[in-house]
Amino acid sequence: MANPTKPKDAKPRAEGDDFEIKQTVRVDSQSGGTSLLTTISIVAVAVLVVIATNYFLVDMKLTQLSKKLATLSSVSEEETLTDEEEGIAAERGIILDLGEFILNLSDPNTRKFLKVNVAIELSKKDSDLAAEAKASNKGGHGGHGGSPADPMAEIEAEMNQYKPSIRDSIISILSSKTSEELATTPGKELAKEQIKEAINAIFEGDREVLRVSFGSFFIQ
Repeated sequence: MANPTKPKDAKPRAEGDDFEIKQTVRVDSQSGGTSLLTTISIVAVAVLVVIATNYFLVDMKLTQLSKKLATLSSVSEEETLTDEEEGIAAERGIILDLGEFILNLSDPNTRKFLKVNVAIELSKKDSDLAAEAKASNKGGHGGHGGSPADPMAEIEAEMNQYKPSIRDSIISILSSKTSEELATTPGKELAKEQIKEAINAIFEGDREVLRVSFGSFFIQ
């Protein structure tokens, strides 16, 4: 039988050739493992960076929120103090009762009348404070030659010269309103503000109306 034809330059494969092929395959496997570890390391670092960034942002937001809450708390305390100071100022005012007013309202179709008690609170002058201090000192030492003068009596005597003009202004303002206007809270507050401005104009800076109050308020 004839032998198969072999290339002229063909050489027998030695055992060493098999070793080189296996060695090459082993090196390639090691390279693939190293690449996988590198990829895992990069992903792990990226995850840590994201976590650290989120922690920093959350911490910064919490810090800003804490500052805002502290600011709001400070503002609330300041407003509370302001309200307390206004309460003290209100106690130092002079309450002047102007009595009861009965007047017709300006309703176009029906005849309505208003019955209301009006009082105003006035600011004090330096002379008022001095008179109060003098009366307090005399009262504390038992007085000399009779009871001390009443500061309110002196103020009421002073107000008597203003009362006719004050009452006339109040009547003019309230009688220009309709029952529908005065039936609402905003309508009452507007009337009080107008009365306040009118009386301040009468005092011409000698005193200031701090607020106007309605006592009994009845519309018929």
